[in-house]
Amino acid sequence: MKKSFILIPLFIAAHFSFGQSINKTMLRLPDTGQNTSYTTTFGEDADYNINTPFYILNGNGTVTDTVTSLMWQQTDGGEMTIENAQLYCDTLTLGGYTDWRLPNCHELFSILNHDKVNPAIDTIYFTKTLAEYWWSSERQANDSNKVWVTNAGGGVGNHPKTETISAGGPKRFHVRAVRDVTTPTLLPNHFMDNGNGTTTDLVTDLTWQQIPYSDSITWEQALTLADTLTFAGYSDWRLPNIKELQSINNENLINPSINQTFFSGVNVNHYWSSTSLPNQTTKAWYLDTQFGVTTYQFKTNKLYTLCVRGRNLATDIQENYSSQNNLIVYPNPTVGTINIVNENSIDELRITNLIGQIVFHCNPKSKSVSVKINSTGIYFVTVISGKITATKKIVVEEK
Repeated sequence: MKKSFILIPLFIAAHFSFGQSINKTMLRLPDTGQNTSYTTTFGEDADYNINTPFYILNGNGTVTDTVTSLMWQQTDGGEMTIENAQLYCDTLTLGGYTDWRLPNCHELFSILNHDKVNPAIDTIYFTKTLAEYWWSSERQANDSNKVWVTNAGGGVGNHPKTETISAGGPKRFHVRAVRDVTTPTLLPNHFMDNGNGTTTDLVTDLTWQQIPYSDSITWEQALTLADTLTFAGYSDWRLPNIKELQSINNENLINPSINQTFFSGVNVNHYWSSTSLPNQTTKAWYLDTQFGVTTYQFKTNKLYTLCVRGRNLATDIQENYSSQNNLIVYPNPTVGTINIVNENSIDELRITNLIGQIVFHCNPKSKSVSVKINSTGIYFVTVISGKITATKKIVVEEK
């Protein structure tokens, strides 16, 4: 059964802290969206659900990602050169906003859904187009003619800007604009050395081994190694999913593309993620630290392993997906009043916040309930009807 977690800020006593400042534009790092199991070995991506993707269609051509707090263009702007993509975003007016920009590599990768392919994006919220790739704002560190892009297959990599059709190439590179809903936070340091062989990423609140496992091993072996690891006083280590692994990549570095001040044992190698390739299930995603490309390899091949842990708090919410269509929660978002309608009688109703605290509870024994929530935020509405439990998320906004 997949474990549901929400990341909350991590506070630990560090022996020393140093590093370059970083602009934190994403509130949290979203999960990959992979819910399908591809092995009986525990520890694969589908066994963990951390910061489940949750989008809101704003009805004006925009989509709000409630996990990252970024707002996206719903339908991408089409195929164009990287220079025109930059100009397009800088001059775009959409949804009443003019502060659109070209996303960076990590922001662009955050909206990919690794339970889908071609396109590896949730087409319920983002309109499917002919795009094979999407431009980011970042260039390869040692070659400004190569641009970091995500692709419809679910990866991220560095491509010559001349590959797109508008520049005379054979492929379709599209643009999708993004804007900040909340003011980004300037962090004085990206990473913190905890003095015990681990490094904490202050952007994602994830804690990493500084030195990978010494031998290359298969994907199944990597899952078991991470799940059974006890290190630095912790036993809740796991193999990172591909978004977590890519989050520590630095596109300004090469050979390796990981900051060796904080990851002293990471060299130019291939590092396993826990994420499978959904249309080629004998393969799994990995990070190549020469430049930071994410791609895939047969699970029986031997790659390297870098384990991660997070300060997670279980919400104790189990979703029965077959019952979701019977539960209606509206309006969403709301300014405080939540209307809950269920096809069957609501025997028990619980509303919890992001850290699992119950903010409302009742046993109405009726098919509809209206509840007033006074504080803004993201909430989980859980309805129990007989043996069926259904949960939906709702956003409460300011009036």
